Amino acid sequence: MITALNKRKAWRAAGFSPRGRGNAMTPMPKLFRESFLGTRAFTLLELLVCVGLILLLLGALLPGLSRARGQAKSAVCQSNIRQLALANTLHAQESLGRYTPGAAEFLKNLHRWHGSRESVTKPFNPADGPLIPYLGPDAQIRACPEFEPRQPGFERGNGGYGYNNAYVGVQTATNRHGRTVVISDRSGALADEVRRPGETLMFADSAFVSRDLIEYSFAEPRFHPRYATRADPSIHFRHAGLANVAWCDGHATRERRTFTWSSGFYEGSPDRFDIGWFGPTDDNSLFDLR
Repeated sequence: MITALNKRKAWRAAGFSPRGRGNAMTPMPKLFRESFLGTRAFTLLELLVCVGLILLLLGALLPGLSRARGQAKSAVCQSNIRQLALANTLHAQESLGRYTPGAAEFLKNLHRWHGSRESVTKPFNPADGPLIPYLGPDAQIRACPEFEPRQPGFERGNGGYGYNNAYVGVQTATNRHGRTVVISDRSGALADEVRRPGETLMFADSAFVSRDLIEYSFAEPRFHPRYATRADPSIHFRHAGLANVAWCDGHATRERRTFTWSSGFYEGSPDRFDIGWFGPTDDNSLFDLR
């Protein structure tokens, strides 16, 4: 004899549920029926397969996300360096056509294009640089988001960017031997003296290696103009092997390293930190105004 309890169990197994009064039964919704009656659980093997698939997907996505993040940082850096070139152009328009000096009165070692200081024992103050009035409402040099110096340096505040001080940041002339000589470092070159503004470097991603990676505020040419000896490099190719460069006409590009070198005077290796030069020719043509 089927009891009332057994009848209810039979009806539930068939997909019906009680209405709440009497013994009448109504169909149970499918979703509720499945959750009420339960479903088959995952086996350990199935769980491991799911975890493996998730890890494979993450492995495929993470490199792409990392590249996208690096490209975004490089774009921010390129905007920063273009802003520096624009600020220097505005400075020239209000300074009798002359660009800002890279290191005014260099022997005193108190002034840079990115700031000044009261004594040689103190760091440069980036709020007191000659380009500050031309850098927009916040009036500050924005730092490259990809640059992380390994060792503290006194040239903090340059944002990780170097100025073409050898040619753009000083007043120069050519002597009778055909060599470039510095007339004055208290002001920069005349903008009108730049014969190829779209091919003359003004700023570049910059760093220097002494024992380790430090900030450095100049983008050195391949050879010292006055001595014709090779300089230690300072252009930093930190964006996946590329460096952002701002030119005298205001446009910015990304360049790939083609050469590096070390004098051996410093302990660190420029090659290890992707520091060198770009361009196909081993000369100063990308720095020289003439």
